[in-house]
Amino acid sequence: MESITITDPETGEEIELYILEQTKIRGISYLLAAEEEEGDSLAYILKEVQTEEDDIIYEMVEDSVEMDAILKVFTEMLDDVDFES
Repeated sequence: MESITITDPETGEEIELYILEQTKIRGISYLLAAEEEEGDSLAYILKEVQTEEDDIIYEMVEDSVEMDAILKVFTEMLDDVDFES
């Protein structure tokens, strides 16, 4: 499974996340990523905010309306996964 490393904006700590699914909505790429490769884990919705040469920069989606809409899409894509908030 593909993984990415992001920097937690609050702590500055690097976190490795495993990409569970990705989608593009209105030209914006979103990732559903989890801390663990398998099993129960914290999951995050990330949004592509810019591309710099060979690097793509993602940030965590924090807007509740945007998150709910994207979560619905990922829920439909992954019928065998249960999400809890």
